Amino acid sequence: MARRGTTEAQTRIWVRDVVRSGLLAPDEEYAEVVAVIAADHPRLDAEATAREWIAAERTAWADDAASWLDPTDHQRLEAAFAAMRAAGLLVLAPCTDHWAARDALRGDPSAKGVAWFRPEDVWHAIDEPMLEINLWHPSTANAAPGDALLDDVLALVREQGLNARFEEGRVEVAARWQRRP
Repeated sequence: MARRGTTEAQTRIWVRDVVRSGLLAPDEEYAEVVAVIAADHPRLDAEATAREWIAAERTAWADDAASWLDPTDHQRLEAAFAAMRAAGLLVLAPCTDHWAARDALRGDPSAKGVAWFRPEDVWHAIDEPMLEINLWHPSTANAAPGDALLDDVLALVREQGLNARFEEGRVEVAARWQRRP
């Protein structure tokens, strides 16, 4: 969520990321944007501004997506996530925080681990070719170099034509979040 004291330009960038991420249903997206505009820019009509900014971002997103090649990085990521699920991992895409990831693991004792990332990780990957993914064992211990779990996940991602490496406790996938509208 945007923060009080941000400029309209900063809030619009945040709206752009929320729209292009495709993580929220339209009614949830609208409510979230209205709340942020009301908090950050009380002089604006939050509802009208939200409708205007969301519509503009959806148009720009559709225009940009028309030039994307198939498969997009997002399509490759979705295929990698499907392969991870088939291998017995939970994939939380997105996940609000580590507590939710922990709770999901506790709720599925047969899971071989969990791969998860936050909406902020997605927003970063909209503009920069890197999605950071947390990877945990069923115990919630982070995967580490030499773990079979890490090796398997890196292989599944690479099988989809994406480069991935383990860096600073997370899997870094060289991919843009090019989700189609």
